[in-house]
Amino acid sequence: MTHAQDHSSANQLSPFTPAGSDLLRVGSRRWFLQTGLTGMAGLSLPALLQSQAQATGANMNSKAKSVILIWLSGGPSHIDTWDMKPNAPSEIRGPFSSIATKVPGINICEHLPLQASIMDKLAIIRSVDSSSSNHTPITFQAGNPKARRTNDGKDGGGFPSMGSVVAKFRGANKPAMPAFVALANSMGSDVYGAGQLGNNFEPLNGVDIKGKFDMPQGVGVPRLKDRDALRQQFDQLRKQADSSKILSLQDRYVQEAYNLVLGGASQKAFDLTQESAETHERYGKNSLGQKTLLARRLVESGVSFVTLSDAWGHWDHHGDEVKWGGITKGLKPMLPEFDRGISTLILDLEERGLLDSTLVLVLGEFGRSPVMTKTNGRGHWTPAMSMMVAGGGVQGGQVIGATDRRGGVPIERKVGPGDLAATVFTKLGIDPYDQWTNQSGRPIFLVEGPAGPIPELM
Repeated sequence: MTHAQDHSSANQLSPFTPAGSDLLRVGSRRWFLQTGLTGMAGLSLPALLQSQAQATGANMNSKAKSVILIWLSGGPSHIDTWDMKPNAPSEIRGPFSSIATKVPGINICEHLPLQASIMDKLAIIRSVDSSSSNHTPITFQAGNPKARRTNDGKDGGGFPSMGSVVAKFRGANKPAMPAFVALANSMGSDVYGAGQLGNNFEPLNGVDIKGKFDMPQGVGVPRLKDRDALRQQFDQLRKQADSSKILSLQDRYVQEAYNLVLGGASQKAFDLTQESAETHERYGKNSLGQKTLLARRLVESGVSFVTLSDAWGHWDHHGDEVKWGGITKGLKPMLPEFDRGISTLILDLEERGLLDSTLVLVLGEFGRSPVMTKTNGRGHWTPAMSMMVAGGGVQGGQVIGATDRRGGVPIERKVGPGDLAATVFTKLGIDPYDQWTNQSGRPIFLVEGPAGPIPELM
């Protein structure tokens, strides 16, 4: 469906509506095939473990170890969420009121009371320059203003996403877990991948993962154990002939792979039935809530980068004449579920001792127009948007930057996509000025141009 066709659709069932046990629409295919599993597509499992152990280019002792990027597909209205303009005329300020938060002087939308209650843990950036972006996840998921949708078959210009960079330069935090996982019903529309960095660093499609970590049909645990015992007997003969460090190390990788398959670590990480009914309810039994819960499980299990989206275009509130509706009929019913999912994630990470090591990013591709449309919506607006950041050692209770009185343009502390990428990479111990090599053999900096880590977030 094209973007225009999507807009022309009548108001339809919200993707927040649960569909029984099919919230994530999982399915099964042959073991490991067509998963895009980071690093596993072209490597045997022992080879992957060896590759991860030899990885260089990242400080694995960095405080932040993982990222959860919550993608608000369609472009959320900054003026109706985190950058309210209560003193502006009605056609600008919109239908919502602002409320005070836990941090004096910081006000946000009345329909985000849970986020208001934990504002001391959140940082809001109100001066994000999204002028290089358009209706695509490419620019901000790559963290690069040169990565754009061009509609010529060369979208993104070959530049990789931040998740793919993390997969290459850091890898997973635990052996044989995927480094980069995407949770989106529309992978092509809501998730940007590796570009020319290579297929080994594409994200794993986490909504189609059921059965991917099972053993092949006809191979049970006893049979696998028998084969492992036989392998060990042959290996003992080999060790007697050659006790070199290399062979000993290779044994370790084979054993880790063997333990992974028998232990089912990856399979358990993706299994939401391991969570209590109370936890499911706490996050919300809707698309965003369940994907956010799964994202927590994944970083807890060793995944380094998770990108999730509730539904394609869900935050594209042009007006009541389009599929997702306007601000009152479309955005207002979404905000409580959004508020619940985000605040629960932050508190859950904190309770589990994971907040300092997990950087949470909440953003879309651009903001919405300052002036309301005649159908109670807001159009696309690339000059400015807001985003939320938490965890990963970020100081909460702060607002970075500001827009003018209309919410139209940044007037203080402008932040661009390159600044976001430099912050993420630095947090994860990756040198933002390291290089990758494109298909032409040209070295390219991870972060280019006048960009650097955002000091207030470091």
